[in-house]
Amino acid sequence: MDKQIIQESEAKRRQRVVAKWLYCGVAMLMVQIALGGITRLTGSGLSITEWQPLLGALPPMNEQAWQLAFEKYKGIAQYRFVNPHFELADFKAIYFWEWAHRDWARLVGVVFLIGFVYFLIRRYFTKGMLIPLVILFLLGAAQGLIGWIMVQSGLNETNLYVSHIRLAVHFISALVLLCYTFWFALLLSVPDIKRCANRNIQRQTILLIAVLGVQLVYGAFMAGLHAAPAAATWPGINGAWLPGQIEHYGNIHYHGIEQIISHPLAVQFVHRSLAFIVFVLLIFWTLAVQRNIRKEQLSTFPKWHWWPAVFVLLQVVLGILTVRHGTQMIPGKFGVYEILAEAHQLVAMLLLVSLMANLFLFKGPLKKLA
Repeated sequence: MDKQIIQESEAKRRQRVVAKWLYCGVAMLMVQIALGGITRLTGSGLSITEWQPLLGALPPMNEQAWQLAFEKYKGIAQYRFVNPHFELADFKAIYFWEWAHRDWARLVGVVFLIGFVYFLIRRYFTKGMLIPLVILFLLGAAQGLIGWIMVQSGLNETNLYVSHIRLAVHFISALVLLCYTFWFALLLSVPDIKRCANRNIQRQTILLIAVLGVQLVYGAFMAGLHAAPAAATWPGINGAWLPGQIEHYGNIHYHGIEQIISHPLAVQFVHRSLAFIVFVLLIFWTLAVQRNIRKEQLSTFPKWHWWPAVFVLLQVVLGILTVRHGTQMIPGKFGVYEILAEAHQLVAMLLLVSLMANLFLFKGPLKKLA
């Protein structure tokens, strides 16, 4: 009996160690997504015109190499029509953010790979962990491929920026990878005693995550279209509650579904409206969870349900400030608007992760990864 207890204790210890590795990956993925946001805000995404997974880990190491990289950038439309005033120093500034984004992705891959090999050799993995680990690595590889396909689509003589739709796909796939890794870590670290199955709360949480997911898609549309300056006002849209005619904007005409996924004013209106819906739903959700905890007398239940409320309040404030500072957007620079927009994105990730944590708690005991 003592031997069995010791074995079970050692198995739990190993699970906790693997969970810490995964939580480290979660934190690194958040940094990676944040760097992606900075890359987009500074217009840096097309500065590196080649995909070299290994050789590209180092930036240009001498003046000749920098000039060669700059000449390749001069061959695309973004330089000729948006940044023709760029000198080498300006190019180095935007190159830095795209390089940092790609190199951090490489570092994430190395951390996962080294951890995987180490735990595999030390036999920390159980059979039940292998399929989730394979899925994890496939999601990571797919995310890298999606990122390059997105960048490559802008390396031509016609596109000034990457499509906001492709940007949204890249962003949402990154969030799927983040949530999957986080859920995997929760499975290995949160004991059953701290969980309680409740179908009603589950359904409400899933609904909330779904609405938030759509809002995050529109957040990516906002970033991709540089839509904040189109209506840098609050609470109205340039003095009105509705965006008005959305058949055209500037010299661009929109037809059909383009009016709600590509028109800057319409996209901002939908993004704001969904934010309001998320806020209201979250208030009712928080009250429902608190009532359930009191009713069931869940003394050991974590108080995680307060975190979404904190994050959504902060998110609303940051969203308003970001829109109000939309006219201060400076291409290629990282100023007040960019700082607010990046903080807005970071809190959105924290809100999503906090809701995933609560969904995990209210699903109750699940199949063990034994």
